Amino acid sequence: MPTNTFTSYANKDVGTSAATVVTVGAGTQTTIIGCSCANTTNAPVTVDVYITRSTVNYYLVKGATVPVGGTLVVVGGDQKVVLKVADALKVVSSLSAAVDVVTSVLEIA
Repeated sequence: MPTNTFTSYANKDVGTSAATVVTVGAGTQTTIIGCSCANTTNAPVTVDVYITRSTVNYYLVKGATVPVGGTLVVVGGDQKVVLKVADALKVVSSLSAAVDVVTSVLEIA
């Protein structure tokens, strides 16, 4: 019988190099139920949040502005995103060490 596990992933100080937030392992189904990007700097930043599937990037948001002291909720509420095996959720910001990312998922293994 499959095991359902709710879990979260946290990435601190995401910057100008893409940070891999979640990668789906073999034999696992993953649904993103929440993803928030918080600006931790004293300047507005932009973020890209995307899924890499078979070397192709599919953007959930691209160049979305996160104001000083603000948070961008990329996934939440009624929206959910289902990931396939080997998919990777990635985040990159316009400034170095600028964004904290918290992602909540349901994993079925």
